[in-house]
Amino acid sequence: MILKKLIVLLILLADINGQAQTSPKMEHQNHPLICDPTEGICGTPNSTNTQKNAQQNSQKLITIVYFTDPICSSCWGIEPQLRKLKLEYGSSVQIDYRMGGLLPDWSYNNGGISKPSDVAHHWDEVSHYYDMPIDGDVWLTDPLSSSYPPSIAFKAAQLQDQDKALLFLRALREMVFLKKINISKWENMEVAAQSVGLNTKQLKTDYESKAKLLFEQDLKLAREYGVRGFPTLFFSNSAGEKEVVYGSKPYPFYETAILKLSPETKKSEYSKNWETLFSKYNSLTAKEFSELSGTPRTESEKLLNELAAKGILKKLTTKNGSIWTLIHNNH
Repeated sequence: MILKKLIVLLILLADINGQAQTSPKMEHQNHPLICDPTEGICGTPNSTNTQKNAQQNSQKLITIVYFTDPICSSCWGIEPQLRKLKLEYGSSVQIDYRMGGLLPDWSYNNGGISKPSDVAHHWDEVSHYYDMPIDGDVWLTDPLSSSYPPSIAFKAAQLQDQDKALLFLRALREMVFLKKINISKWENMEVAAQSVGLNTKQLKTDYESKAKLLFEQDLKLAREYGVRGFPTLFFSNSAGEKEVVYGSKPYPFYETAILKLSPETKKSEYSKNWETLFSKYNSLTAKEFSELSGTPRTESEKLLNELAAKGILKKLTTKNGSIWTLIHNNH
């Protein structure tokens, strides 16, 4: 019954595609934080339908332009699939992370969503749907005013180090989805940056200057691609052929997009034991561990709990699930 009501609400809040930007009011007609779990999409306030070629990387067979946002719950939902894709096809695929600007501000009043607290229950529901821990109470205790600040901070992090920028994005997501921390506040972004080894002084300088322009360029690119929700992944090969995977989908959808564009691409074999997986990814949810290891979901959680009991992993439990982090000084 809850899902039925949610679907009705989502239909009411469906994006208006191809609409030209005319005024702030028009941009804010549809609320982006209502994410459709059946489609696996968090919407955007506005979009256009023009698409252009993805930026190519000469060292890779396939380029993926990935439009996302730090507070996109559906993007958090595809972390297991995306992490597996990197393990199996990372040598052939270049992923270009672009920020889409999911929540500009709170000048909304649509479909019963007019203030942050309206989102809390919705996040709890999509958490169960994706089997990824999300605690919607952040919208009750310390709500975000916008997703633009952490998006700009990510662009600043990319200027320093691409790999650390991805760790930074992951840290921000764990903060907002599991720890109920407002990642639109600089002091919280700074903690996340320190945790992954970024130079926070340089980050602040870039955050207040050139990163803003880079973020605006990402928003412009999203409009040119006709992006109408997140996650959206544009796959392309050197011949300019394209495949698009729109929304949170099972792993084979992403793999098939690669193989359609590059049939000769071979997947890499990787060790699926917990030591290898935690050396690659410092923190894993039970869904992620199950996806990466091929272990059934219930067995995955049992093993992770056993490792936590031995002091090898640290377990963080939320009302909608847990995450396990490797304790480095014990391993």
